[in-house]
Amino acid sequence: MPADNAREVGQRIAATRRSRRMTQSALARASFVSHSMIKSVERGARMPSDTTLEAIATGLSVDPSALRSGYARTEHRVHQALPAISAVLASYDIPLDAPTRGVRELTGAVAQAVTWRLSAQYGRLSHAIPCLLDDSLRTLHSAQGAHRQQAAGLVVSAARSADAIAFKYGAHDLSGRLVDLMRWASPQTDDLLTAASVAYVRAEVFFAARAHKTGLRALESAIDLSPAPDQDNERAARGSLHMRAAVIAARDGDAQSAKLHLSEALRLADQLREGVYDGTAFGPDSVRAHQVSAAVGLGGDHLGHALRTAREWAPPTTMPAERRSGFYIELARAQVWAGLMDDAFGSLKVARHVAPQHTREHPWARETAATLRRLKRADAESLTHFAEWIGAVE
Repeated sequence: MPADNAREVGQRIAATRRSRRMTQSALARASFVSHSMIKSVERGARMPSDTTLEAIATGLSVDPSALRSGYARTEHRVHQALPAISAVLASYDIPLDAPTRGVRELTGAVAQAVTWRLSAQYGRLSHAIPCLLDDSLRTLHSAQGAHRQQAAGLVVSAARSADAIAFKYGAHDLSGRLVDLMRWASPQTDDLLTAASVAYVRAEVFFAARAHKTGLRALESAIDLSPAPDQDNERAARGSLHMRAAVIAARDGDAQSAKLHLSEALRLADQLREGVYDGTAFGPDSVRAHQVSAAVGLGGDHLGHALRTAREWAPPTTMPAERRSGFYIELARAQVWAGLMDDAFGSLKVARHVAPQHTREHPWARETAATLRRLKRADAESLTHFAEWIGAVE
């Protein structure tokens, strides 16, 4: 089959946008692509790169292959980026050449990476993150005095964005090394909020190893060391640690600890607005999503709480895409266990709509799709297409 030309791709994007009653400006905002780029692509003047195509597809809530045939899937490019990230880590403590960009430009690039992480745009993130992590380390090694604290903060943030793709694409050893890098750089920031965010991310290591009891102990220690919750950022830092502690306690079957941590997280969340604080989403809605996650982790009689929550509440569109899709993936798992097969498939489709790259790589989404296809309790053709897309067909 001949490759699509720029005009065909542009027409397909424009038609999909109009079918969703979106303006070009609205698509630009939703995809984090400039308005001028959207206009240029739609009129066929430019062929979008893979990363731009993925961003536009995310903004339109479709798979990139629906916009361009022969599209190279995100996971291929992510896996190509992982060795480059590993190479940067190999010399993290060895001063190299000067950075290729100034602190102001680097700060903006790191902030952009955080936005991509939260919106689950892993293709764009994997394209930028090796050089971004390298430049952050070069900046830290060349910084003097108080500037080192800022540079160390950039290293932590860049490493966290790199960890997002490493962890979600199954490179758990690399993820663990990135966490170690964050723990090395964090004390150099002299910032307790940064230390709390690193402790939050470090919990991934315990989830991956299923060392839930140890992970809970580490999180509780981090809570004790976190700053007093006098300001919103401090409340969010401590509350986020309580949220994660609740989920890991639930995975350990410790219902009492999960309940206590959720209660404390909600108390703190009620004192501020939902938002992103130091790279982590926190607020009343985030706590509610984690209540569902804890209920699914505990299983059994607790599943009723997850199902009731889903009937009464849905994550708002202002919540980061990665967290929203995670909610629906976990809900689908609960619905399968409750025998609500059609509802489970519906939840998986919502998760895909919200964050296709995150959903495709989530092991629970793949496991649930495989279970549904095996039981054949949803629309057979539609489910087969979904299972093929997510890789649940052998």
